[in-house]
Amino acid sequence: MHFGSIIPAPLTAMDAAGALFALLAVIGLGYQLYAVWAIPRFFAAPPVLCQQPLPVSLLKPLHGAEPRLTANLASFLATDHAGPVQMVCGVNAPDDAALPAVAALVATHPDADIALSTHALPLGANGKIGNLAAMAPLARHDILILSDSDMAVSRDYLPMVLGALMQPGVGAVSCLYVGRGDAGAWSRIGAAMITTQGTANIIGALVGGLARPCMGSTIALRRETLEAIGGFARFADVLADDYAIGEAVAALGLTVAVPPLLLEHAGVERSFGELWRHFLRWAVTVRDLRPGGHVGSVITHPLPLALLALVFARDTGLMPLCAALVPAALAVRLLVRRTMARATDRACGRTTGGRRHAPIPLWCIAAGDMLGFMVYGASLFARSIEWRGARLTTNTQGRISARD
Repeated sequence: MHFGSIIPAPLTAMDAAGALFALLAVIGLGYQLYAVWAIPRFFAAPPVLCQQPLPVSLLKPLHGAEPRLTANLASFLATDHAGPVQMVCGVNAPDDAALPAVAALVATHPDADIALSTHALPLGANGKIGNLAAMAPLARHDILILSDSDMAVSRDYLPMVLGALMQPGVGAVSCLYVGRGDAGAWSRIGAAMITTQGTANIIGALVGGLARPCMGSTIALRRETLEAIGGFARFADVLADDYAIGEAVAALGLTVAVPPLLLEHAGVERSFGELWRHFLRWAVTVRDLRPGGHVGSVITHPLPLALLALVFARDTGLMPLCAALVPAALAVRLLVRRTMARATDRACGRTTGGRRHAPIPLWCIAAGDMLGFMVYGASLFARSIEWRGARLTTNTQGRISARD
């Protein structure tokens, strides 16, 4: 008897790696299917629309020229809100390239209440916070809505945001968003990553009660709430200022509401480098805020995991399973795309005059999935990031310092 024929071969490192990646890919497929289930349930909640003519000040921190910037800003002035709306635009310096877009906005909306701040307060490493702190004294109303410059909204934006803010116990309102590539192929890949990775995963976490997001797409709150959490100066050296504002509001015993609304994020990345730096900053932000959850988020990358399992299991008995995981991952990612597309057409349709959004190409999803996995891996070790031309070092508890 040949004992070698009945004694199993020792498990090699390749076998173990293939089995691990296959297991993670299977778990990832399950999570994607859960997201497909959760997305329509999130948007099934009936929105609460504000019918009161509440006065609102919109704070729009700007930095540099962006494609369609004037149109993005104008969308905030075209909502179905009967109350007074003031827009305060702010730049960090009087020669900022965003100023022509503001001038064009003023020219095309001569009756709109638009104010401009052309300097930032030197509060800390976070230039956006310094910009907001300089803009705040120009805001004339007690309801403040902060929103990044690369957002576009539908006509029901203010009624839905204010309706959520007026609910008992709500201290702030934030909004989800989908991607819209405005600067070519790289920005389209980024848009696919935002829509089918970031937002789809956040919706799953929201429905499961696993997240309390507060995002720069929208932070609506009362002036008294902002003062109660220490004003903008408190967040001068915080990388994730939006998340930190939400946590500070929650510490007051108030809720950060997320209505069933989708904004559009106007992607402006013209190169691989721009896209890489943008998403690496986001990933490092999440890592510093929730390190354990960030490590566990590896399961949100089923396609790269399935490909890795296929590579490592090519000479093992797992080969048939791993070969099936790749098309399964592609299929489930397309299912996420279809589910998000339905939500986008319903929630963002009025932004484009009722025109349906073009479907995200499969190549954008596949490329975005691979890039997202590479960004995830790099974020586990990165200690510095680039943000709006500044090189920043990440410190403990999400704080940052500027590097020369």
